Amino acid sequence: MARIEIEYLGQPEIDRVGLTNDDILDAIEQGLIAAGQGKTVIEPRMHLTPDPAFNGHFNVLRGYVEPLGYAGVKVVGDFVDNYKQGLPSELALLNLFCPRTGMPRAVIDAAGITDMRTGALTALGAKWLGPKNPKVLGHVGARGTSYWNVRLLDHLFDFEEIRVHSRRPESRDAFGERLSRDLGKKVIVTEDWQSCLEGADILIEATRLNQPAPMFDRSWVKKGAFVVPYGTMSALPLDFTEGFDKLVMDDLGQMRAGHLGALRPHIDAGLISEQSFYAEIGEIAAGLKPGREADDETILFWHRGMSTGDIALGARILEKARGMGIVQNLLYRDA
Repeated sequence: MARIEIEYLGQPEIDRVGLTNDDILDAIEQGLIAAGQGKTVIEPRMHLTPDPAFNGHFNVLRGYVEPLGYAGVKVVGDFVDNYKQGLPSELALLNLFCPRTGMPRAVIDAAGITDMRTGALTALGAKWLGPKNPKVLGHVGARGTSYWNVRLLDHLFDFEEIRVHSRRPESRDAFGERLSRDLGKKVIVTEDWQSCLEGADILIEATRLNQPAPMFDRSWVKKGAFVVPYGTMSALPLDFTEGFDKLVMDDLGQMRAGHLGALRPHIDAGLISEQSFYAEIGEIAAGLKPGREADDETILFWHRGMSTGDIALGARILEKARGMGIVQNLLYRDA
């Protein structure tokens, strides 16, 4: 057997790559187009809860992107209390494989990839489904993905007003300060959900609730707004989806996977089914279905996380890192 090496990228190497906002958005858009064209395989995510006492779980995402020539598996730990130990709540590894032989190709730190690809999916959803010229963004949640939600949305729309909120004052204050510094504009930190979300053009809910709770009032959503709720535990009352003109999902194959997610109570209650959704986001990315068709359409986009986005962004980072000569090669097998 020939010598086989695996390419490895840790956080230091990924930081050196220095992906731009447009790098991230383009990589994720190409993955979505491939999904819309039927050139991907996405297996529904799986959950592993080692012990309920640890207040966390693992997500296992699996997929294949034909144009990139990679199959991939990402394992991400989502542990709510990690901040007490000075750790991010989400830590992950992405494993890339040759889809023809199963040979492992690369191992990549995916905590940052998870955050970036999630923010890109939110932003691209707004690009195709949001109001034409949104002025106000309301964002609840300060988890790792939240930063990239706001950063990439503002990159596309340059908001006049950005409001953020999170349950813990120290968390929301630090979040607002970081965003204000990096975006070069004022960010309003609110003390409650309503003052953050009510009347905004784009409303994002990315909270870390310990259990489902109806925190997001439907009356705060104005006609023509764009709403993205993707908290692990649902913050939506059962009547929340009433009156939306379009419901869009990232991948309908994952709709019923697991027991978590923003619309899980609505699915369990029989209020939402596959037929409730207008489209998958890949169909819109590939031009198979139109996105927003009228200024007064009120649209909800639910994304649970696409393994193909992890693969697409991981492949882009790996390509740039190779060009910079900073990939580490680890010996896997040697004849």
